[in-house]
Amino acid sequence: MSAGDARSATAPLVTIEIDGRRYRVDPRRNLLEVALELGFDLPYFCWHPALGSVGACRQCAVTQFKDENDTQGRVVMACMTPCADKTRIAIAHPDALEMRASVIEMLMTNHPHDCPVCEEGGACHLQDMTVMTGHAYRRYRFHKRTHVNQDLGPFVSHEMNRCIACYRCVRFYREYAGGDDLNVFGAHHYVYFGRASDGVLESPFSGNLVEVCPTGVFTDKTYGESYTRKWDLQQAPSICHHCAVGCNIMPGERYGRLKRIENRYHGALNGYFLCDRGRYGYQHVNAQGRVRHAALRRDRGAARQPVDADTAIATLAGWLAEGRVLGIGSPRASLEANYALRALVGADRFHRGIDAETARLDDLVLETLARGPAQIATIADIEQADAVLVLGEDVLATGARIALAIRQAVRQSAYAMADAAHVPRWQDHSARLLAQEVKSPLFVCTPAATGLDGIATRTYRGAPQDLVRLAQEIVHLLDYTQPRAPGLDGDTIHLAHTIAEALKGAQRPLIVSGTGCGSAALLQVVANLCTALGRSGRKPWLALLPSECNSLGTALLGGPGLDAALARIEVGEIDTLIVLENDLFRRVPAPRLQALLMRLSHLVVIDALATPTAEAADLLLPAGAFAETDGTLVNYEGRAQRYFQVYVPEGDIRESWRWLQQVARARGQDLGDALDALIAGCAGSDPRLARIVDAAPSARFRIHGSRIPRQPHRYSGRTAMHAQRDIHEPRPPQDPDTPLAFSMEGARTGAPPAEIPIFWYPRWNSVQSVHKFQQEIGGPLRGGDPGVRLIEPGPGGHYHDRPGYRAPAELETVWLYELFGSEELSVRGDAIASRVAAPYLVLHPATAARLGLTAGATVQVEAAGQRWQAVLRVSPTFAANVAGVPRGLPGVPTFATGTVLSVREVRP
Repeated sequence: MSAGDARSATAPLVTIEIDGRRYRVDPRRNLLEVALELGFDLPYFCWHPALGSVGACRQCAVTQFKDENDTQGRVVMACMTPCADKTRIAIAHPDALEMRASVIEMLMTNHPHDCPVCEEGGACHLQDMTVMTGHAYRRYRFHKRTHVNQDLGPFVSHEMNRCIACYRCVRFYREYAGGDDLNVFGAHHYVYFGRASDGVLESPFSGNLVEVCPTGVFTDKTYGESYTRKWDLQQAPSICHHCAVGCNIMPGERYGRLKRIENRYHGALNGYFLCDRGRYGYQHVNAQGRVRHAALRRDRGAARQPVDADTAIATLAGWLAEGRVLGIGSPRASLEANYALRALVGADRFHRGIDAETARLDDLVLETLARGPAQIATIADIEQADAVLVLGEDVLATGARIALAIRQAVRQSAYAMADAAHVPRWQDHSARLLAQEVKSPLFVCTPAATGLDGIATRTYRGAPQDLVRLAQEIVHLLDYTQPRAPGLDGDTIHLAHTIAEALKGAQRPLIVSGTGCGSAALLQVVANLCTALGRSGRKPWLALLPSECNSLGTALLGGPGLDAALARIEVGEIDTLIVLENDLFRRVPAPRLQALLMRLSHLVVIDALATPTAEAADLLLPAGAFAETDGTLVNYEGRAQRYFQVYVPEGDIRESWRWLQQVARARGQDLGDALDALIAGCAGSDPRLARIVDAAPSARFRIHGSRIPRQPHRYSGRTAMHAQRDIHEPRPPQDPDTPLAFSMEGARTGAPPAEIPIFWYPRWNSVQSVHKFQQEIGGPLRGGDPGVRLIEPGPGGHYHDRPGYRAPAELETVWLYELFGSEELSVRGDAIASRVAAPYLVLHPATAARLGLTAGATVQVEAAGQRWQAVLRVSPTFAANVAGVPRGLPGVPTFATGTVLSVREVRP
């Protein structure tokens, strides 16, 4: 079904006939969807499975017959024709063929025919459809219409002359993603898709224009800066590491550099779209400051010197033999790497690499998901929710793909109106026109304004303690056996009533929250909300966002937080500290951390990034970035997903877990010598982790005896790219860890969904080919969507004690988050870095006035013995009496949640 259809609903099948053959199909579908699902190659442009039908391009023409006696028929557009019972169509009818040929010729009259220099060349939907339609000769000999292109910022390039006016771009950008700075201008042959003037595209989903556009109008600017033809990219399936959502991606590499990220369809998660941080955050892999060689400091105060890998391994093995060692893991490292470190140092000497407060929050997320009664919501589930409460989380900044799904959820009332009026949901503009501004209930309750406020039914601003009180009042209204919240004013009580009634009246109520506020009480009251909704007769959906890509994975592995590790260093219990893919300066105030690191005899850091922690290391081991390694992450819903090495890096770089395996072997400990051994060990370490072995087939998997190739069948230059070293083609690297091959030879059909490296199908060279891999349009992949759930909710049924209320102290910290800037990896790439804001501080106008501070002024902020300068932002939509600080933003130091700030204006 097209976007918005409730797939759980059932409908009697009807019989239609296509080219003389009969098929039983769903009557809620249109003919184009059904024809594509059945394997017919029917050209189209304006239709998109997530955007529905508008009938703008006229390319999917077919001939429809009244009955078996009608031999002439009439030409109709398949995307605008429902699958009524006894419908008879012909795709190969001469009239339909002539119509499609005429349309493509008309669309191409003003096209520059610049395929040899177009970045979409060879993977272009327009090319595919032109060839499929048989248009091979250009008769138009007049001057072509030309446009002036625009600078749209660091992510997207613009070449308007290639446009065929399919309207996909504005439909996605404005109607689906909610952006308002891109539009269509003009009419007839002179329509123009762009901004009113040059400028950065403001939508956090702007990069999807690259894949939504069926031509080369919008292309990936970061990819174009170091361009390689798409059939020359080596690819492997991977997982986005920039938040806990776990979107599926396809990174592409050439000449040892990561060139781009493309969306990898996942029916339950990201679907057809990524956020811009996930699409463009990859550039840290190519950064000049990468750690690429092992280095050792032999004497305190001396500089580190490069050493070979064997020396580095032997040195670390010797330090381990001395005892008094501690290992610190990381929520941005794979399950396998964290498990290998724990196995190497011992479970009692492994710490999970986050502060105690964050560890408690992650444990609460895990507990709430596992206990029930709420069902864990995938993104596909979120899109079907008919009442949504966002509590304490700026979802657009911490899990942007979920925010995009919430935008679709508010259309459920509109879909209900369309169903009542017998308007098919796939008739997108008809459904929108019918509904006008009607939206399903959405309540956004956060400390500061969010990108979802514009579509919210009501918003509420308050400190985390105030959000807890509001939620507790809702719990009371859902279940009167629970106590009321103290000290609420009449407006807040009325809002609580409104939210409670909306949640009780919904068929699919959804609660979205997370660890963003840093409040354990907020997570506890979210669990109480789920219990209360369950007791009121509604089984809610729940989406809880932890802070990092593998936060739930490290929570499942267990271990105390950083505070306990630092305490052990402080009392002199530890000589050697091993830090795995973790910058401790982002988690511990710098003055305290620097003092503690001086107490160590040896600091070992395994990381891909040149962080301040890596700079302090006595032994630095270069780890592979996400595209250079294999591993497993556990996302916000408890889904274990495998990501795969795209290419083998040069130098000493290797997987973190492989360094640890080799160190273990050097000291006589057996952790295996490949990934499967670690997966098996990790799965056996805890019953909750047992199913990670099912996240993807093992390295022994073969398709008719063959591996799965990472390289497309048109991959070229395998000899030329190494000609400076040898005129012979070198042997491809061997992969002992996965069924994938670093080659273009192998089996291309039948790959399991988790291990499909490229969506390609004969005649379908663009990203539109994904429908050939789906069970149904917009549904799961054939064989099921990748990953395996490790958490199954229980029956629930008990409440946490009502949290006590504490009024926030004057200028107590409330964390704010930025899509570009708060996450550690993405800010190290040039494209994302150009979008990062300077340090700022947010106050309510009344708070700023009381302190004598002026909006826009530079202020000096002090917290936990650390000082920095920021620009003061004053916002009436911000909570009063607290201070908003952007967490993780470059230039903003680390300190504990709730720290009281001191602020003074810096006078010129």
